[in-house]
Amino acid sequence: MDLESRTRRNSAKRESWKTVLTLAYQSLGVVYGDLSTSPLYVFRNTFSEAINHTETNEEIYGVLSLVFWTLTLVPLLKYVLIVLKADDNGEGGTFALYSLLCRHAKVSSLPNCQVADEELYEYKNEIAPERSFAFRLKSTLEKHKVLQRILLVLALIGTSMVIGDGVLTPALSVFSAVSGLEFSVSNENYRYVEVPAACIILIGLFALQHYGTHRVGFLFAPIVITWLFCIGAIGVYNILHWNHHIYKALSPYYFFQFLRNTQNEGWMALGGILLCITGSEAMFADLGHFSQLSIQIAFTSVVYPSLILAYMGQAAYLTRHHDVQNDRHFGFYISVPEKLRLPVFVIAILAAVVGSQAIITGTFSIIKQCSALSCFPRVKVVHTSSKIHGQIYIPEVNWLLMLLCLAVTIGFRDTKHMGNATGLAVITVMLVTTSLMSLVIVLCWHKNVLLALGFVFVFGTIEALFFSASLIKFLEGAWVPVALAFVFHTVMYVWHYGTLKKYQFDVENKVSISWLLKLGASIGIVRVRGIGLIHTDLVSGIPAIFSHFVTNLPAFHQVLVFLCIKHVPVPHVRPEERFLVGRVGSRDFRLYRCIVRYGYRDIHKDDIEFENDLVCSIAEFIRSGSSSSDEFEKDDKMTVVGTCSTHSILMSENSVGDVDNVDTAGTSEVKEIRSPVGTSEPTEIKSPHVTRKRVRFFVPESPKIDTAAMRELEELTEARESGVAYITGQSYMRAKPGSSMLKKLVINYVYEFLRRNSRAPSFVSVPHVSSLEVGMMYQV
Repeated sequence: MDLESRTRRNSAKRESWKTVLTLAYQSLGVVYGDLSTSPLYVFRNTFSEAINHTETNEEIYGVLSLVFWTLTLVPLLKYVLIVLKADDNGEGGTFALYSLLCRHAKVSSLPNCQVADEELYEYKNEIAPERSFAFRLKSTLEKHKVLQRILLVLALIGTSMVIGDGVLTPALSVFSAVSGLEFSVSNENYRYVEVPAACIILIGLFALQHYGTHRVGFLFAPIVITWLFCIGAIGVYNILHWNHHIYKALSPYYFFQFLRNTQNEGWMALGGILLCITGSEAMFADLGHFSQLSIQIAFTSVVYPSLILAYMGQAAYLTRHHDVQNDRHFGFYISVPEKLRLPVFVIAILAAVVGSQAIITGTFSIIKQCSALSCFPRVKVVHTSSKIHGQIYIPEVNWLLMLLCLAVTIGFRDTKHMGNATGLAVITVMLVTTSLMSLVIVLCWHKNVLLALGFVFVFGTIEALFFSASLIKFLEGAWVPVALAFVFHTVMYVWHYGTLKKYQFDVENKVSISWLLKLGASIGIVRVRGIGLIHTDLVSGIPAIFSHFVTNLPAFHQVLVFLCIKHVPVPHVRPEERFLVGRVGSRDFRLYRCIVRYGYRDIHKDDIEFENDLVCSIAEFIRSGSSSSDEFEKDDKMTVVGTCSTHSILMSENSVGDVDNVDTAGTSEVKEIRSPVGTSEPTEIKSPHVTRKRVRFFVPESPKIDTAAMRELEELTEARESGVAYITGQSYMRAKPGSSMLKKLVINYVYEFLRRNSRAPSFVSVPHVSSLEVGMMYQV
């Protein structure tokens, strides 16, 4: 037995390591494309400053030393060993850190939070001791709204810079790769070829986005591995052939000497050295697609050594070629042996495309997260893969990124200005991550405050130095990410502000349940067949849009559901925890409230599957609560109901033209609603014959299902059979009379412009024949 158990454990370990190594292999193509192409432009941008290349090679040694220690301290020490551990249930990125802080300090900007949300499985929240610094810091953040706004602004700044990076990185990577044409085209013709070639590649890259990365994803890892092998092997060749003593430059002595001797010029050159860590944030942002260990293995065993060898090889070549500093061909390709330049050029183009693909996909992902947390206008999100989680495509954002990318490429036409712009965007995101991480260390990890201060001091000092060197080049291209971040940040903040104001209006003008009672025992209104889903952001009370609706049209459906689809500050919500169901008023009213909870990375289902799960949850709520009396129930009494697992309801749909085939074998399936307890045979409740939909419930004969519940289930069956109508509010917002000019500008013009040009507030693809919009003016 001991031998067998030991064998099983060894087999499980082998399988586990196989999975980790497979993920590490795949991460090379998705995570490290941008970081691995940085040797294309780092030395070129660094030595574009007024740095004299002397015979002593002190400048070359100093730059290489800076590159080595920057790669070691930031990607390796900060991200691989520390930041990757600050995951939000496996998810990473700026909003993952913000989500962690929102849960632990209750500073969430989401308006409709509930205590029930804290009971979710992924809502992990360890309480700090009352006398600890973490508890005092938590209390301070919760008391002061200003600090909460600062935290939100900080997260939005990081997010807007990531979006700006999605514009700049593809332009820089592709343009730097295309610079290899310098050696194949004459100087007179090169300037007419470089920009068009880069633009054609960029247009093709963005045009292929709608196919999804999963269709060509299997090629990504081999391309990046081939590229890393090439630059590593060329680096080894240059070290052995030109200067095998270049390893001495890894000593920190040389970068201190470099900064002391070059002074202002060396400080400005830091903006070029900064480019060696572009793409480091992707390790954390793409954590949800892989695992912490797989990303760590890929970086430490493949990416880091290859990059170090590549930079050492370029430096070794430059130590023996002092004349290249005035050569217009100065860059990566000059250190490549002449016979290998063409194949390396082709691989570089492919690697640049892969690196650009990674940042574009990351931009789609972070915009989806922002939209889920009400920080970005609603956009169309297309899931390009049914198997790979997180593979999405956003058409509007894709074409906007393409236009901005082409504008940057055509406007700058050189890697120096593109590098200055990219560097500022990258280092700003890193500074935001450092700031949020210091709070995570105290509030979430409950570590000593000195550890958080040490983290900020070490990495904040390094990044602040790079930030200052990038900011000084504001007029030389660094203004672009600032302008892009300002526009995106304004859009996100205005949308978030308008959404909060709209919710506040709904809360202040919601109708009490007593208003329903005044309408009569039978609610005093004509009830038509079917299920009516009234979309609202409220988690309690009756929305003003409903009273506005019934006042003008005194009729609604026989089963009415106040549907609130909201996002909670966790990446995923388990299916068994998704639905909160309760009654509004008495059982005889047939009014329900259903709160559907999604994480900021959850995928929303299509309309048919969503309707099925919704009706399933209501049916299970009726069955499980059937023993309750018919007395008036409180509106805030909600029950957690999962999607159809131990019970299910199946809707068999037939178009009008297929009515004759309704009862044919194979045209409909029947599943059962079985009680977890009891072994009684199910009884079928058949619905009348209809031309559009046919629904069958199988309800178990159980002593826990009383007559009233059976009647309620039967009515739900008939209502679902008649169809589902989606009633949504079409709100128009205006600032109240007497508001400030700034508020009028933000609400009346900016927010309304964004609302009119964003997607409809629907979380499922509702057919037009099943939707009803109710217009209403909001004065906030």
